Amino acid sequence: MDIYEYAMQMEKDGETFYRELAGKVDNKGLKKILTMLANAEVIHYNVFLKMKMNQGIHLTDTPILSNAKNIFTKMKEEKDTFGINVSYVGLYKKAQETEKKSQIFYLEKADEVNIPSQREIFLKIAEEENKHYFILENIINFVSRPQTWLENAEWYHLEEY
Repeated sequence: MDIYEYAMQMEKDGETFYRELAGKVDNKGLKKILTMLANAEVIHYNVFLKMKMNQGIHLTDTPILSNAKNIFTKMKEEKDTFGINVSYVGLYKKAQETEKKSQIFYLEKADEVNIPSQREIFLKIAEEENKHYFILENIINFVSRPQTWLENAEWYHLEEY
């Protein structure tokens, strides 16, 4: 399996995982965030598909952090803890581990490719995976202790990532 096929499979697996998880959660805010993460994986998949086909690619920054922050803000304002299920923390941690592994993989591949534009794409997607990791960290904290999390609002540091 070549580098692009492997990356595409990782992104497809990520999309499937997030969509399945979004289907399980009852909290509307978490469902939206998980769906956003799934949609981001589709974008990454399409980028790698274009790279494989030697098509021109321009990857822009996604607003996923600001969108997640807006959802978290709304959840805080509405004190929305309905449907929070702490039993899913293990699944969120699994997703977080996968995002970290993906980030490391893309950073390694960025060092291996010889074409500057491809290197830039791998670095940009590695950065996106780091954002996903951070969003998942906030989900884990929220699910583990929703009342405290809403009061402390640690996620205000989202824009730092």
